[in-house]
Amino acid sequence: MEYVVPEVTLHDGVTLPVIGLGTYRLKGAQGVEAIRGAIDERGYRLIDSAYNYENEGTVGEAIRQSSVPREEILVTSKLPGRYQEYEKAQTALQESLFRANLDYYDLYLIHWPNPKQDHYVEAWQALLDAKKQGLIRSIGVCNFLPEHLERLERETGIKPSINQIELHPFFNQAEQRAWHESNQIKTQSWSPLARANQLFQNKTLQQLADNYHKSVSQIVLRWHYQLGAISIPKSASPERQVENISIFDFSLDEADMKAISELTRPDGRLKNQDPAIYEEF
Repeated sequence: MEYVVPEVTLHDGVTLPVIGLGTYRLKGAQGVEAIRGAIDERGYRLIDSAYNYENEGTVGEAIRQSSVPREEILVTSKLPGRYQEYEKAQTALQESLFRANLDYYDLYLIHWPNPKQDHYVEAWQALLDAKKQGLIRSIGVCNFLPEHLERLERETGIKPSINQIELHPFFNQAEQRAWHESNQIKTQSWSPLARANQLFQNKTLQQLADNYHKSVSQIVLRWHYQLGAISIPKSASPERQVENISIFDFSLDEADMKAISELTRPDGRLKNQDPAIYEEF
């Protein structure tokens, strides 16, 4: 059974589903089958990959094996930190497309700002030029702080369409989300279910799941949706994929949204990856 997913429109006019499939660690034939099944049988249309996941070929093969036309599938990949210099960024994007055997990406993101290296502006310029060449439909970033986003717009005149950030109940990113909203940048959530075992054992979330007759995952993904964030939970399990996309037949009331948001912690990052200092290879 396919599930119908609401969509949002980015400031550049590209439309995305509000929930997609994360593909980290989905590789090889098993990865192809998990992704193809998500597309063909469960209605996923947004597929999130990255150069550093080393699975762009898997994603491309799943799309080729799918019965859904390419133009109905939105594919994301990301530029790694080691290729942020202008010419390296151009080459890496081309290599990404060759690996996936795709003519274009719907969304291509700079994976981390790597501020110590200070190449993210020229990487952004490379993606702007690639968009003009038709290789990317929409361009964005991941893990950028407001100071990085402001600099991109100041130096190139173009702001990202989306910023994919770590976002889950233990790290709710309220200030960053508010900044995005005031600057017409969509928020996308990576690791939306945090460390799943911690979430599933949380008493507040368990109680809400019982109250709404839903799973903890569904409660948390509905919270993301009502925050206005696009989530990309990863799962190879058909049952979990169905569960994750089946969140549009109920809504959380304001008090319950607040209760989930209050689970946030100052040290809520999963791997202590602070974009102000973290360097991705």
